[in-house]
Amino acid sequence: MEHFFVYSDGGSRGNPGPAAYGFVIYNNKKEKIAEGLKFLGTLTNNQAEYHGILAALSAVKQLMANSQQPIVECFLDSQLIVEQMNGRYKIKNEGLKPLFWKIRELILELGGNVSFKHIPREENKEADKLANEAIDKGIK
Repeated sequence: MEHFFVYSDGGSRGNPGPAAYGFVIYNNKKEKIAEGLKFLGTLTNNQAEYHGILAALSAVKQLMANSQQPIVECFLDSQLIVEQMNGRYKIKNEGLKPLFWKIRELILELGGNVSFKHIPREENKEADKLANEAIDKGIK
């Protein structure tokens, strides 16, 4: 069974403001197997976080080859988003709900074995760097 470790981050300068996400995916040997970043235009931090999760899980779907039910561990430095994805906090912002349901649908397509864990910002530097790089390129 394949095991993926996903580090994802979204950010917005101004909230709302210029926004982007970055993500990095590692295999069970701790080898980086994918990364992505994208400038999103004007969005909130939370919208950018959700877009990052969606993009990262879509990348996992592309990578999973013949594995029917990979184990996917997602690490984010946004405790709010982690708690929302784990069903402990309600999503009050109507703009986030469609993104949440797209992610839920993708989780089912991946076999449902996807977890979300909060990590300190220092442990998410690579994804954060990619998100900031995308914002820098997008606002020039």
